[in-house]
Amino acid sequence: MAVTHAASRGETPAESAETPAGSPTAVQERQRLRQPYPNFQVIVLDDDVNTFQHVVDCLVRHLPAMQPDQAWTLAHRIDSEGAATVWRGPQEQAELYHQLLGAEGLTMAPLEPD
Repeated sequence: MAVTHAASRGETPAESAETPAGSPTAVQERQRLRQPYPNFQVIVLDDDVNTFQHVVDCLVRHLPAMQPDQAWTLAHRIDSEGAATVWRGPQEQAELYHQLLGAEGLTMAPLEPD
């Protein structure tokens, strides 16, 4: 009785596993791995507590590359529209910025996928 190993047949260990490389399960796993991570939106809501200056200061302090002019534009949008997306990006960073802005007293919407 001859014992064959994947390496002796020129296969990689993944190819010699029970699931054939061309099976629907293997294709789904490869497709799942190639999907990009979703971006999330950090949304600040309008309230009657925070001043424009406080909102601007928080945005400039905590959001990367945020310039005062951009922050003022966002503060006016928050006031006039009731909310504004102030940052978009990967979930972990979005969670950090959401937490930092909330800790400053800004009224935050729940994080949402972009």
